[in-house]
Amino acid sequence: MTVSASDLLLYAGALFILFLTPGPVWVALLARALSGGFRSAWPLALGVVVGDVLWPLLAILGVAWLVSEFSGFMQVLQWVAVLMFVVMGVMLIRNADKQLGSDSRLTRPGMWAGFIAGLVVILGNPKAILFYMGVLPGFFDLTQVNRYDIAAICFLSFLVPLLGNLVLAVSVDRVRGILKSPQALRRINITAGWMLIAVGGVIALS
Repeated sequence: MTVSASDLLLYAGALFILFLTPGPVWVALLARALSGGFRSAWPLALGVVVGDVLWPLLAILGVAWLVSEFSGFMQVLQWVAVLMFVVMGVMLIRNADKQLGSDSRLTRPGMWAGFIAGLVVILGNPKAILFYMGVLPGFFDLTQVNRYDIAAICFLSFLVPLLGNLVLAVSVDRVRGILKSPQALRRINITAGWMLIAVGGVIALS
């Protein structure tokens, strides 16, 4: 390896700061954790992993020009994400009075829907690739890295936010478990629905 342990540690610290900065992933994770608990939120965290590996890998391999050449493709991803989260939010608000698990349309595809949600929100967020394209060269000499360096960088790029997202999901799940009444459930579902719609708004304005 050509990168040092101190370089990787500094990079991990930067990733942790990025995690602490609220963005579309946070909003989506909170929305799913509120509406379906940890069981609904963890697949989203796994979906985010795909982008957290893909974007730094693209940056390391020096293919930033692909984004500029296919900027329209990034816009398509953004609007797919907007549509997806707005529809999910509207559906949740419309079914706000239903008990958790009573609406098969919301629960049957839960894990896959959560994974796709995470995938779309991270791939549809241009700030993610801008972060890696802008920050990685400040930590590493990308012209000198080897495959082991690349593996280490990509590993940290998904591990740090994944652990943070899972801890956040567990925390929200425990608070959610205290709220048992139908009135509280309605408030949770309405809040979660608007948060999902907010994801679409954040991505649309990014």
